[in-house]
Amino acid sequence: MNYIHDTIAHLKQTSPAQCEFYQAVEEVLESLEPILENSADYQKNAIIQRLVEPERQIMFRVPWVDDDGNIHVNKGYRIEFNSSLGPYKGGLRFHPSVNASIIKFLGFEQIFKNALTGLPIGGGKGGANFDPKGRSDSEIMRFCQSFINELYRHIGPTTDVPAGDIGVGAREIGYMFGQYKRLTGRYDGAFTGKSLLWGGSLARKEATGYGAVYFANYMLQDNDDSLKGKRCLVSGAGNVAIYAMEKLYQLEAKPITCSDSSGTLYHESGIDVALVKKLKEGARESLAVYLETHSDAKYIACADYPSDGHAVWRFVADAAFPCATQNELTEADARTLISNGCILVCEGANMPSTKEAVDVLLAAKIAYGPGKAANAGGVATSQLEMAQNASMQMWTFEEVDTKLQQIMKNIFDTASNTAAEFDQPGNLVLGANIAAFRRVADAMIEQGVV
Repeated sequence: MNYIHDTIAHLKQTSPAQCEFYQAVEEVLESLEPILENSADYQKNAIIQRLVEPERQIMFRVPWVDDDGNIHVNKGYRIEFNSSLGPYKGGLRFHPSVNASIIKFLGFEQIFKNALTGLPIGGGKGGANFDPKGRSDSEIMRFCQSFINELYRHIGPTTDVPAGDIGVGAREIGYMFGQYKRLTGRYDGAFTGKSLLWGGSLARKEATGYGAVYFANYMLQDNDDSLKGKRCLVSGAGNVAIYAMEKLYQLEAKPITCSDSSGTLYHESGIDVALVKKLKEGARESLAVYLETHSDAKYIACADYPSDGHAVWRFVADAAFPCATQNELTEADARTLISNGCILVCEGANMPSTKEAVDVLLAAKIAYGPGKAANAGGVATSQLEMAQNASMQMWTFEEVDTKLQQIMKNIFDTASNTAAEFDQPGNLVLGANIAAFRRVADAMIEQGVV
């Protein structure tokens, strides 16, 4: 365990005040103990020391002008973490909470997530502390153009391929791609998550949510069960949450919650996904508006949340899908889920459970799908979009969805088999981390000290 303590201590010295990053590193390193203590090659090649340091950290200012002529300055980031398996791949997040720690934790997680897909993609992440909420399309366009005025020189189809994340959808990708094309004079696959009109992939929008649900079903099938008839708690109301709920209905489960930055929606008879889509993808309204047409639903404002967690996890259900943001499921939430009879937690977001919550879930031996495995469907389908762009083809929705299902099955099988190999059957945290680490570390050794 000394290497964990020493690594975190070193990171605290060289990368101060980055708590989310330390958390992500510690969670991975603890899982790797069984393989690291018996591998002289990994120690001799200083794999851990190299793995926790990004290959490149790009930070820049993003000046832009609002509709009233006022000048604003935001911070932009791109962390190109590891390219041993392929070009850097990972989303861009526009949210006021974005800082170096958030982007580094996301980029670090992305290395392992991308490795688990089995596809040739490295790990990276980026974004800005810009809040698109309440901004006009013109303001968002000007911000995106200014952001790309710096980032364009660092990205491309064989170097670094950004995608969307929180606050970055097809609109933002469109504005960024347009500016990239203008600056470079190239029309290539430098972004994924593009519009279907100009190089996007069918099923990309649905992929992360669908993939998380496929993964959950594979976990249950491994115990001769399925999602059919299960009551499910879902957090978030963005792409991941919406399409997780959609797929849950398709598999005959029932989502009964979702949430946004203002509160939590609970609907005992099942969430009206079509209405949530309308509110969030179209009108960009608060979930509270849902009550205008569904008086039997309940909305809990953030001010009324329990002091030790999130209201969305306090309802009785069979399964939980954290699909919003990091550290949204606390230790108290985990204990409540278990006491309420929850048998599965499957993460659609990145690191949505605190370390203490993960410990509780693992100790309870319920089916637990960690984000780096369960939510890898989005980046996997992004790589499928890259493949379509490179070959100048467009696959059908069914073709992409079939490939997505197989990728999620492969990820589950790999994590499950690796956990069993190390005498911890069912521990998909350990299985996913070790399986991904071996693929990345072995590639790093073969490519020399770079």
